Amino acid sequence: MAILTSTPAAYFSSCRASNELPSLQQPTAIKSLQIPRLGPLFWPWEKVKIGALSVSPMGFGTWAWGNQLLWGYEEAMDSGLQETFNLAVNNGINLFDTADSYGTGRLNGQSERLLGKFIREFQGPKKVRENIVIATKFAAYPWRLMPGQFVKACKSSLDRMQIEQIGIGQLHWSTANYAPLQELALWDGLVAMYEKGLVQAVGVSNYGPKQLLKIHDYLKARGVPLCSAQVQFSLLSMGNDQMELKAICDSLGICLISYSPLGLGMLTGKYTASRLPRGPRSLLFSQILPGLEPLLNSLREIAERRGKTIPQYNMKEIISVCMP
Repeated sequence: MAILTSTPAAYFSSCRASNELPSLQQPTAIKSLQIPRLGPLFWPWEKVKIGALSVSPMGFGTWAWGNQLLWGYEEAMDSGLQETFNLAVNNGINLFDTADSYGTGRLNGQSERLLGKFIREFQGPKKVRENIVIATKFAAYPWRLMPGQFVKACKSSLDRMQIEQIGIGQLHWSTANYAPLQELALWDGLVAMYEKGLVQAVGVSNYGPKQLLKIHDYLKARGVPLCSAQVQFSLLSMGNDQMELKAICDSLGICLISYSPLGLGMLTGKYTASRLPRGPRSLLFSQILPGLEPLLNSLREIAERRGKTIPQYNMKEIISVCMP
């Protein structure tokens, strides 16, 4: 199984946990009490809310699907990827993140095509398949200058995945620093695809704190809630910008989506300075991994004491930090 060709993404922050069971009304005095949670942060049946959507606390990223340059994808891996997809769904994951730019060269859009195919061919219960939520990102290509072009991009994604509606439509990155007029057009594109019912919710990716506040206020004025914000968030990328972004998300009720929580693989314990991945990642890893040995050794010791793998312990820590 080509598990390492898929990148997990954790979904937390101001997303509210819900087991979708009715709750009893409690007196205000009782509500104010902070009772420590017993057991895991989330039970397998629990979901979190992104807008009106109920999704698994941990999502599944598909950046690697179709990417030959960075991740070494080969079409022969597809059967293994499908097994991995089925394993994730059968274990409660229902949130899958992709993008219209995922896939290199002739395989551009391959991630969306594979995701749609795997959903259609899933052999499990119909209800489980119907509850799968797709979050896809639309690239801010320089030729996408009008709202209508962004709507057209959304329709192309729907065609590739062969679905009628996308769960979360996201702007892949901000153009504010180099093409501010295009940025406004893309925001209007998000509004249009939401109003046309092409997406159930809208979000952004790779936005800084200032632009996040601006787009939130802009969309709010148009009657469109901003439901999610993706940012690289891991033990290697937990700086001031990430923490400020998290604080903003918590205050505005935006769900923070943490991508690359395992640092592109550097925090898995699989790689060392003498055991590097193939492709362009090897150059990056060779420069960073030597300095990570103390951190990785500590993670390994703690994980072993708790009977966990390094990735499992890493994900638990990211969950703990990202919870509101």
